[in-house]
Amino acid sequence: MRLLVVEDEPTLGRSVKRGLEADGFSVDLAETGTDGLWRAREGAYDAIVLDIMLPEMNGYEVCRHLRSEDIWTPILMLTAKDGEYDEADAFELGADDYLRKPFSHVVLVARLRSLIRRGTSPRPDTITVGDLEIDPAKLSCRRGDTSIELTPREFAVLETLLRRSPNVVPKSELIDSVWGMDFDGDPNIAEVYVGYVRRKIDRPFGTETVRTVRGIGYQVAVKR
Repeated sequence: MRLLVVEDEPTLGRSVKRGLEADGFSVDLAETGTDGLWRAREGAYDAIVLDIMLPEMNGYEVCRHLRSEDIWTPILMLTAKDGEYDEADAFELGADDYLRKPFSHVVLVARLRSLIRRGTSPRPDTITVGDLEIDPAKLSCRRGDTSIELTPREFAVLETLLRRSPNVVPKSELIDSVWGMDFDGDPNIAEVYVGYVRRKIDRPFGTETVRTVRGIGYQVAVKR
């Protein structure tokens, strides 16, 4: 089984490489995001171990580029950062698993073997409501022929609402889906991000796709 490890800390990178090779893997090592992206594009890997904090191009960008190019090699992200926002952003961009530093080598190997057994994920279908279309694989959004730029968090909000359309999504469920069930911040964050989404997908087009259902939550629906 062939792996790509993208890690900019030389000592850790070499240690991970030696440990994985001792467990029977063939391992290529890259120390920058650009080198990791090039290797991931050119090589036939069974899985990629990808650090987030990398020089030249961070792990989020590497992951985003690979998924936008329909490269579905399983990705396990490594990071010293902590918090549900970092984890959520990694999954939103197409990562398959996430492991915080410091980590156990035994756990790393177990996670990698599990990802490899699952294999590459199929490209998700686009989701369309009226003339609004999103592609979860590429994190792309368009209305008709017009592309709309969304942040990963805005995209996650819109995707959650579109997948449930035309049903109403309670605010609590939207928060659970986008920010995680352990989120203990201000619940008005949902309203703030729904506002961001409206300003991008509705207002420039003179339409109202995302609606507030007072006292319940939010709904995506097309007027008939």
